[in-house]
Amino acid sequence: MSETATVETSTASGERPDPDGGAPAGRLGLRARLAVFLCVGWLAFVVLHRLLSNRFYWWGTFDLVPPLAFALVPPVLAAVAQLAPRVRWRLTAAPVLALVLGMGGSGLNFGSLWYSPPPAPPEAVKLFTWNTQYWDQDLQPGGPHTTDDFYAFLRDQRADVYMLQEYARVDMTRTHWAQARAIDQLDRLRREFPGYEVVIEGRNVTLSRLPVVGRSWLDTTRWLPADLKEVPAALRSRPLFYSSQTQRTDILVDGEVVSFYNSHLFQPPQRMMRLQNGPEGSMFEVDRLNHEMRRASYRALQEDVERNPHRIVLGGDLNTSPSMGIRAMIPDRLVDHTRVLPSLYPVSWETGRPWWRLDWLFTTSDVAVSRYELLDSRGLSDHRAQSITLWPR
Repeated sequence: MSETATVETSTASGERPDPDGGAPAGRLGLRARLAVFLCVGWLAFVVLHRLLSNRFYWWGTFDLVPPLAFALVPPVLAAVAQLAPRVRWRLTAAPVLALVLGMGGSGLNFGSLWYSPPPAPPEAVKLFTWNTQYWDQDLQPGGPHTTDDFYAFLRDQRADVYMLQEYARVDMTRTHWAQARAIDQLDRLRREFPGYEVVIEGRNVTLSRLPVVGRSWLDTTRWLPADLKEVPAALRSRPLFYSSQTQRTDILVDGEVVSFYNSHLFQPPQRMMRLQNGPEGSMFEVDRLNHEMRRASYRALQEDVERNPHRIVLGGDLNTSPSMGIRAMIPDRLVDHTRVLPSLYPVSWETGRPWWRLDWLFTTSDVAVSRYELLDSRGLSDHRAQSITLWPR
């Protein structure tokens, strides 16, 4: 058969070469099908994330996606959509919609580009809040990091109020609840910070050189399911390690009572991602516990903030990234001061892995913030420290 006859036969049968990977007309080629899978798949993931995050513990693994991905992946997929010329305009709509739905959780701090914080008055207070990674324990590489180094770092901040987390030690030879061990460095704290009042509740410590007029801790167990309310046997000598994740200290600032909430919430569910069971239970049981404990901690915060008539400052390690749905549980009265940070993409966790921000500052609207920085912790912790200048309006 001649070449002309072959072309005529192909045309008559309705099949002809197609730019979408060489498939006949009416069918998408391999490249085009791959583009459709990637673009539509990412959109489906973003939609599911908005629907399921904070609602089901088994979604916790996907909560750990770096927030910046919600801003960076859609433009890449918009370019991938061009691999399917016949459907590229319709296909491009998928990553564009994903960008619109996900940008709010991307962690990008656009406010830093134009926001100018107000100047601090003479009565402004310096707040320093930090997850110490098991107090003065030397767990980071690059050491040795000594207890003297630890206290020198704290003193160097010259803060009026310190809100510190993980006042404890970890013993990795023990299992789960028994790993976190209580410590007593009250005498040294008083020596290192003369003139400061020291308030300790569980694993949280607040130091204040300003007058403390009230102290309490928020009970998380009230909001837990019935089967999780009981303090585990290994923690009965230190029940607040389980029962409370937030310490409240009322401090007199320039004649006004300001409630400082020092929080350190449970980690997001992650055992399923690692396929890791343990002596304390299956990976499903542990992930459910973390999920319920995190929600209960926010419920306790919501209740206390709602009935608190004072100005409020909330700071600490919330173990919550900008893309996690649990952020919606932050009390409505509180204002996020991220725009004061000088970084376009602020991160606070894991030196060498600059993808996640887990540490936050919120206040009521009657507290102003003029300076807010995330400081390198000199190898003393896996968290950056938060340094803030604020005052009651």
